[in-house]
Amino acid sequence: MAVETQLHKQLQGYRLTTAEILYHLPDHPAMLQSYIWQELDIAPRFPVLHNFLDFWTREIEGKLHSVRVASVGLIQPGRWEHAAHMMYLH
Repeated sequence: MAVETQLHKQLQGYRLTTAEILYHLPDHPAMLQSYIWQELDIAPRFPVLHNFLDFWTREIEGKLHSVRVASVGLIQPGRWEHAAHMMYLH
């Protein structure tokens, strides 16, 4: 069985995904707490995040309030830009 590295996942289209999860505290339902989740996932369906949220609703007492998601590809084509300034030292 081959081990799938993070680089291999990125080449398959996975992107760094960050989710801010707001949830109600079990003992104080009127209060919200924030949890930051970060993993490689495939946009726009986010199957890894959905699996985590399914786990959350089954196993964790804090009821979900909202989830904000941001995603960015880490592997991108190289960029080439002109230097705005050039200076010499010594």
